Amino acid sequence: MDVVQARALLAAIRTAGSKVSTDELDQLWAALETVRPEDIFGAWKGSAFVTGHRVEGMLEQANWHGKRFRSASDVQPLICRDAEGELFSHVELGKGEASLWMVEFRGETTATMVYDGQPVLDHFKSVDADTRRASATPTSAPGRSGPAVPWSSATRVPASWRPSVRR
Repeated sequence: MDVVQARALLAAIRTAGSKVSTDELDQLWAALETVRPEDIFGAWKGSAFVTGHRVEGMLEQANWHGKRFRSASDVQPLICRDAEGELFSHVELGKGEASLWMVEFRGETTATMVYDGQPVLDHFKSVDADTRRASATPTSAPGRSGPAVPWSSATRVPASWRPSVRR
């Protein structure tokens, strides 16, 4: 699969809006280009792919909105909406915030968000200039069933649409 085919597959997955296999997402991941931390600075609207991973329900329950990358050392990984619709950085759920590093994952070095308070790494690759794919690891533990890796997508939010986020 090349990057053009990967973009078409991603569009089809989004349009269908149904459960997607991790095999399809693995193929999509392999076709995409790696990114550097500075390629993802800014605010991003997130969406999880439905694979059956336990994190999907947690993100939905938290009313997850996306991520904000102010610099390599200042990342808000879990921007959520409260009951009034206001955005906030959910530091309790994320056990802190995060930073960006270049990390090898599946044989490639790419921008990776490292959570401050838990052993979770979100690896990023580029679909196009305004869309990123993420794969989070390690999130499985002995005795848990279902997909071992949650998958998500993020779309860049234009500066004019960026509301303030309380910490």
